[in-house]
Amino acid sequence: MISAVSSISSMIDSPAAVTAVPAFGTTAPPAAGAVAGASPVSFSDMMAQVATSAVDTMKAGEAASIAGIQGKASVQQVVEAVMSAEQTLQTAIAIRDKVVAAYQEIARMAI
Repeated sequence: MISAVSSISSMIDSPAAVTAVPAFGTTAPPAAGAVAGASPVSFSDMMAQVATSAVDTMKAGEAASIAGIQGKASVQQVVEAVMSAEQTLQTAIAIRDKVVAAYQEIARMAI
C-alpha cells in the first residue's frame, strides 16, 4: 500500500498552479485573491509532498509497533503511532478512490 501512496504523485502531471495556504491560526487575513508571501506550487509537487508525508507516517507507525514489541516504547506511544498510521492509510485510500472515480468519469465522456 505504501507503494500505491507513492505512485499517486507520479500519476499526476498537472501543470496547474496552486498557491500555498497559510498555517491555521494566522492573524492576518490574505488580501483579496492573494496569499501573502506564498509562492505558487504545482499540484503534482503538492501531491508528492503529501505522499512522502504519508509514507513517513506509515514507517513511524511500523517502527513504533516494533519498538513496542521489543519493550522500548510505551503502549500509549504505540497506540498513538498506529492510530496516526491508520488515519493516514484511510486518507490515502480515499484520495485513491477519488482519483479513480475522476478517471472513470473522464473515460465515460463522449468525444
